[in-house]
Amino acid sequence: MKESPEQKIVFLNEVLGAAYPNPKSELCYNSPFQLLVATILAAQATDKQVNVITRELFRCAPDCESMSQMELEEVRTLVRSINYCNNKAKNILEVSRVLVERFHGEVPGTREELESLPGVGRKTANVVLSNAFGLPVMPVDTHVHRVSNRIGLVQTTKVEETERELMNIIPEAWVLPFHHYLLLHGRYTCRAKKPDCAHCSISSICDYHTKN
Repeated sequence: MKESPEQKIVFLNEVLGAAYPNPKSELCYNSPFQLLVATILAAQATDKQVNVITRELFRCAPDCESMSQMELEEVRTLVRSINYCNNKAKNILEVSRVLVERFHGEVPGTREELESLPGVGRKTANVVLSNAFGLPVMPVDTHVHRVSNRIGLVQTTKVEETERELMNIIPEAWVLPFHHYLLLHGRYTCRAKKPDCAHCSISSICDYHTKN
């Protein structure tokens, strides 16, 4: 008999929890501000690329006060090797100035306030709320969206729908690590073009593997 999404969640929690104990973001950061900046840079880029850039960026400007005092060209030069560097540099500088002016130099801990910042959308807000503040929210990127649909946890076409459906079936106590389970599985095993089904630890409950 085919497993329900809820049954698959229990299985995934056990198997992927063993594969990725105490999972955390692969972005390098030392504060909520640094995580916010790294996440803005990570759009359409790899965490490895971002970590190379932020090593020097955070050495020059480790907090929003110091970042807000930089010139746009300085920030652009430091992030020039990333995709969409012009827009990202502008957003990072604007975010830093807004944090100083409106939030006393602190990254806010609510979705509404985070999404009011320049260039910060729902996924970026969720990453910060989850990783910096430990709130049970589900950031959905391309990996999480792909894996959730391939496994058969959801049947969705939009990331917003995936987030809503996952939050409906994942117990609240499991939400924080579950984001990382799905992301890491998608990054290293269930890849977009060449999923490694032969070495997949969860293929027994995966709709994609059964069909292919």
